[in-house]
Amino acid sequence: MDRKQELLDLIQKTGVDNDIKATQLIEEIVFIEEQLIELKKLPFININPKNPMQQKTTPAAKQYKELLQQYNNSLRLLLRLSGDLGGEPEEESPLRQWAKARQELL
Repeated sequence: MDRKQELLDLIQKTGVDNDIKATQLIEEIVFIEEQLIELKKLPFININPKNPMQQKTTPAAKQYKELLQQYNNSLRLLLRLSGDLGGEPEEESPLRQWAKARQELL
């Protein structure tokens, strides 16, 4: 079973109505995972051969960091869509509570 199918099965088990949005998100997650694997093969630090104390991060390191952040955010969104946040449910914000109370009055 490939990674895309694993994530699709996760979403289908929860009965999410947003199948199109979830499918697009899963495709993005799988793409980012593939990019992260490729970036891991590249060096993240350049070391000056004359002075090993001088080191610079490579563009691959910067891109990896950005993609990892995007990957984490995408996974968090996928978990929110599936309703499986792996802990206590999130509290409703005071603004949402106020808006619901006003909507019920109307």
